[in-house]
Amino acid sequence: MANPTPAELEILRIIWSLGEAKVQAVNDELCKTKPVGYTTTLKTMQIMEQKGLLGRKKDGKSHIYFPTAEQQDTQTTMLNRLLHSAFGGSKSKLVMQLLGSEKISKQELKDIKDFLAEMESKK
Repeated sequence: MANPTPAELEILRIIWSLGEAKVQAVNDELCKTKPVGYTTTLKTMQIMEQKGLLGRKKDGKSHIYFPTAEQQDTQTTMLNRLLHSAFGGSKSKLVMQLLGSEKISKQELKDIKDFLAEMESKK
């Protein structure tokens, strides 16, 4: 899988949430947080198709774009790249860096503890 840029990840998040979308729908969502030109969105999505991140199908005169990989698969691939390149494959170093450098809510901490307890019980 190609490594998506930050702008491509924004588009992927939108398309994952919608399932599939025309360029205008994606552009409308992007513009909710910052102004983005339609042609910029179109060109980015065309590049994403060439990179294999999106597929497209004809719908009259326009196209509908869809993700070529599941969100979980893409996130796992990207996380594994980061894990190995920045943390030498050490999951504990990655987690400690993440949890130590950012403020974490009580709910997030509870979710992490619950997850860890579930993992412990499976062993």
